[in-house]
Amino acid sequence: MTLISKAIGNYSKPAYLFPGQGSQAVGMGKELYENSSAAKDLLDNIDDALNRNLTDLMFNGPEEELKKTINAQPAIMAISLACLKAMHENIESSKIKPPILLAGHSLGEYTALAVSEVLSIENTAWLVQKRGELMQKACDENPGSMAAILGLDEMVIQEIAIETGTYISNINTPDQIVISGDRINLARALDLASARGAKKAVPLNVEGAFHSALMKPAMIGLIEAVNELEFNDPKTPIIANSNALPLITGKNVKDELVSQICQSVQWNNTISYMMNTGVSHFVEIGPGRALSGIIKRIDRNINISNISDMKTILNFSKN
Repeated sequence: MTLISKAIGNYSKPAYLFPGQGSQAVGMGKELYENSSAAKDLLDNIDDALNRNLTDLMFNGPEEELKKTINAQPAIMAISLACLKAMHENIESSKIKPPILLAGHSLGEYTALAVSEVLSIENTAWLVQKRGELMQKACDENPGSMAAILGLDEMVIQEIAIETGTYISNINTPDQIVISGDRINLARALDLASARGAKKAVPLNVEGAFHSALMKPAMIGLIEAVNELEFNDPKTPIIANSNALPLITGKNVKDELVSQICQSVQWNNTISYMMNTGVSHFVEIGPGRALSGIIKRIDRNINISNISDMKTILNFSKN
């Protein structure tokens, strides 16, 4: 099973964006499942591929189980792809235009693999679940967390990270940077950030210190998992998290997936690259609106739409 890599709307150069962990919520995707046969078929197929009832957990919770890395990652990927399937089912073909680029925030990069047909949906789901298992184990071995700091530039936060033994995990915008580490060091880092003028610090709804050295135990297992699969060259270039450059071969993609598990997500540079390449419109596809909010902080004039449920799909079809 594959997805047709197309974008929507009356824009000549659209791009797709896919959210990462933290965007999960109990009940997500249920409306899609009940109202879109394409979304239902996809979610049922992912359940079969993973040999588990992931949809029941997504629809009914409990929240604490859904929040676990081993569950949240495949669930968010599944709902993002279900949104895309429902979108194609409900949007007139005359309004569909091919994207020139794809990008996903951390976990979302895996969603882009299925959209660009680097992997089948079933193999993508298997790899995401494997990544979730490995990262869950790393979280249990090296407990930690993450927080977004607003109002300080990268140089100041890098100094704080060095002083406290924490890590810069995501550079979302020039003044919204995510740090991670064990909970004691992270608390010290947040105190320092406040003392040095941070406007706000927001704890993230995740279980571990992702994109940091605390995830190294997951890297070896991920290398083995990646090497079990055959990667096609992307049909549409994917902008890499680790260096904000396009992935154009299957080998590029394999290297990126291994690198990004411990490296910082260069999201600000990713969006800047896409805009400089000529992207005229971004479509965030998946649960929540986190990426839309981040992108508006980068540039308020950016055109961005969100596809997360039937209402947003139907509203967009009117454009």
